[in-house]
Amino acid sequence: MKPTVPPNIDSELFQPPTAEQVFGAAPSNHAPRILLLYGSLRDRSFSRLVVEESARLLEAMGAEPRIFNPRGLPLADAEGDSHPKVQELRELAQWAEGMVWCSPERHGAMTGIMKTQIDWIPLSMGAVRPTQGKTLAVMQVCGGSQSFNVVNQLRVLGRWMRMVTIPNQSSVAKAFMEFDDNDRMKPSSYYDRIVDVMEELVKFTLLTRDRSDYLTNRYSERKESAEELSKRVNQRSI
Repeated sequence: MKPTVPPNIDSELFQPPTAEQVFGAAPSNHAPRILLLYGSLRDRSFSRLVVEESARLLEAMGAEPRIFNPRGLPLADAEGDSHPKVQELRELAQWAEGMVWCSPERHGAMTGIMKTQIDWIPLSMGAVRPTQGKTLAVMQVCGGSQSFNVVNQLRVLGRWMRMVTIPNQSSVAKAFMEFDDNDRMKPSSYYDRIVDVMEELVKFTLLTRDRSDYLTNRYSERKESAEELSKRVNQRSI
């Protein structure tokens, strides 16, 4: 029996999802491209050390990680889009198929440095949406006891940026105790959790990267585009 389309639906734009459409794309052969952002400029930044440890794990899992250094990035709107650090960040955001965001917790929230990086990545750049449909892993480091304030905030931002934020996350308590004199992370349950998060990120990236255009194709946006096209055609005929 053929499903009945509700009367308030434009049947020409209505596209019920099918397994063939979801899984029909041929898989890419290149390594998953992952951009890592951290939220501190301290010489011994533990969010940076966690990101560097994560990048090593991603490489071991066959991914291609790139770490953005936020030093020199201006506050959002303090400079124009042509600022070289802004251009570098935006090019990396377009290049990436997934991201890792890791920030210290300061005054119960992510740092301004972390937020500034996210603020410089727009929802759209012309016809390109740099973050939509891309995967995201969220992490935080704590100076004291374990907290989840930052990862919860980063999840909100990831949703706002239309990203696929993976279920797992990492929060490293007393981060200053988790690294040795060579700035390598010691074996611990915190380290194991980071391995879990990176493994899950790579899996989700492989699963979605070739299908993100289809997964984020929305009825309301198809309808809006059709209406805009109709207006342009009608204007030309006047």
